[in-house]
Amino acid sequence: MTDTAAAPATFLTDATIARQAHTLADGRDLFYFDDPGTSLSLDRAPDQRDLGPRPATARMRQDVLTGDWVSIAEARQNRVFLPPASQDPLAPSTPGNPSEVPSNYDVAVFENKTPSFGPLLTDENAPANLAELDKIGLERTRTSVGRCEVVCFSPDNEGSFATQTVVRARTVIEAWAERTHALAGMPGIEQVFPFENKGEAIGVTLRHPHGQIYAYPYVTPRTQRVLASVAAYGPTLFADILASELAGPRVVLRGEHWTAFVPFAARWPVEVHMLPNRQLPDLAATTLAERDELAVLYRRLLRGIDALYPEPTPYIAAWHQAPVRVGRADIRLMLQVTSPQRSADKLKFLAGSEAAMGAWIGDVAPEQAADAIRAAIARAQEADAASPAARTSDAAEATDDSASDELDAETRR
Repeated sequence: MTDTAAAPATFLTDATIARQAHTLADGRDLFYFDDPGTSLSLDRAPDQRDLGPRPATARMRQDVLTGDWVSIAEARQNRVFLPPASQDPLAPSTPGNPSEVPSNYDVAVFENKTPSFGPLLTDENAPANLAELDKIGLERTRTSVGRCEVVCFSPDNEGSFATQTVVRARTVIEAWAERTHALAGMPGIEQVFPFENKGEAIGVTLRHPHGQIYAYPYVTPRTQRVLASVAAYGPTLFADILASELAGPRVVLRGEHWTAFVPFAARWPVEVHMLPNRQLPDLAATTLAERDELAVLYRRLLRGIDALYPEPTPYIAAWHQAPVRVGRADIRLMLQVTSPQRSADKLKFLAGSEAAMGAWIGDVAPEQAADAIRAAIARAQEADAASPAARTSDAAEATDDSASDELDAETRR
């Protein structure tokens, strides 16, 4: 794999969402993103904790059989595991709980205390370039340079992206887009990956509504396979996938700018992909109108997935973005939401064939899954319409086609 042109240097900012940059006591970056019309004060408290030194940057080892790079990040063993609300490290700091975020906030983004990649962005053993990483050899190591950030969706102790208002969802999307742009411009970064893990069945260690952003020093194995598929099929691969899905039975949501569908060869019992209706390499390249509609449709999708079963559905929501320096004209931004929940009381576990051989067996026909998800989305919208909070729910956003206008009216009038 060879490097090509880097990501564009410009970013379209939503001026109604205020942002502030701060520094935590150990030198980590902290960013606040405020909802339009927020009631929060512009004054933010400094971090007054006495923190020890940051952990050393981890080391990557190459699996010589596959070429994959594995980051050995031992500091992650010390991360917090399901603390009580009174000790929530992502809640606004109080005298009894000096947390990672010194002040009250709407959305906060900060460098992870125990990162898988970083905090170093470069050193003498960092990857030189993509071609150098592609070489195969015994016991090859490199420094796990990069960046890992935590994105707090709310100061509340429990919840998820789906439990936020549309306005808050829009602020989170702005944070994702801006941080994608900033991270892509840092030295040594080759791919930026925002994601949300939700539910203890997924392995979540904090109940606080949050996601993460990884900035990798390489192009991830999955993306390398997609690049190979584009090379074999042709540059219209994503456009042709979207056209095929629009003509078929698996679309679950559609708007002016975005389309969500269960993929033809879904691996998981719950799996939904969402594509922009035009070629976009990443969230940083979206227009304000595209972010506005995404806040409505993405939230609506997740609320529907939560309504599939009596209890909220565990999931991984992954934003697959084009690498920083390769494939940007052909790789299209794509959301992938997956859940192992195959019925109300059963989970899909990756056993021998899938975990060891990478040979997947689907438990649910994708067309059947699409029917169930469409019905769940409708149930969730009906429930929202009947709730006292309906004005800020999906139901208040009218139709998919007018979603951008509705959000615009709510936040910019």
